Amino acid sequence: MRNKHIIPRLLFLILLPFSCLDAKQVNSAGAPVGKVQIYKNEGDTAREIEIFFPKDHDPATKAVPGIIMFHGGGWGGGHRKQFRYLCHYFSTRGLVAATVTYKLASKAGTKNVKGTESRKRVCITDAKSAIRWYKQNAEKLGIDPLKIIAGGGSAGGHISLLATTNPGLNDPSDTKKYDTTVAAYLLFNPALSASDAKDPQVDFLQHLKDDLPPAMVFFGSEDTWLKKGWKAASTKMTSLKISDSVEVRIANGQGHGFFNRQPWTDVTLIEADRFLKALGYLEGDPTLIMPKTGEKLQRG
Repeated sequence: MRNKHIIPRLLFLILLPFSCLDAKQVNSAGAPVGKVQIYKNEGDTAREIEIFFPKDHDPATKAVPGIIMFHGGGWGGGHRKQFRYLCHYFSTRGLVAATVTYKLASKAGTKNVKGTESRKRVCITDAKSAIRWYKQNAEKLGIDPLKIIAGGGSAGGHISLLATTNPGLNDPSDTKKYDTTVAAYLLFNPALSASDAKDPQVDFLQHLKDDLPPAMVFFGSEDTWLKKGWKAASTKMTSLKISDSVEVRIANGQGHGFFNRQPWTDVTLIEADRFLKALGYLEGDPTLIMPKTGEKLQRG
């Protein structure tokens, strides 16, 4: 008879922490939702930025590095929740972290662009607006505007690179008082393509210079984007003598988007944590625990 009471009690204790949370406040990865703000309006559409703050963060007394991330989805899909887990984690490590919603450009919308113009342009313009807003509100958010890390996954990686290196594609309504340069990058299988050369405004190779900030880049060894686009960028980085500041980590046997799945999510975050610590943006060791299943990243 005792077991009859023990089992329900155990279930209650297990579920109690989750029952105290609104289901809408937790995504599939278990990360809470950040504070949502609007970085600009386009007609009746509000572009949102979701921000995660360190515990007891006081902008009036301390400015910390900030991270701003752009989700993937082929430039026409995806959602900012992709990087909630990352942003929440780095907020627990003392940084202000943000994940951004930007205008999506569907493949069907390709017919609306002019000549060789790429549909990807609109994504980059919004990313630039978000970075400018982040810098403009740095004092209110408690961010050091000179220590902002940008990044993203797949299309978001491409968008973050172009938004921070291309002087064009600005929203005319944005203030030009704040530039979009950043101090470092976290790039998860960035989708760079040779076909981007048709439109110089979206071609990273045409904006890649020897002043590129330090970067940590993750790829799966079986990811076709590694050979299709990153190889050309890596070759140019070598010619510019900046390859030493761009660290590449490879997950053997993994394909595109591998970092979205555990245990690789934590494996890549631990490596990203160490990278940011080496730059002086974090203190102490990663608080995530390396999985015991043996997944490791190799130097690329």
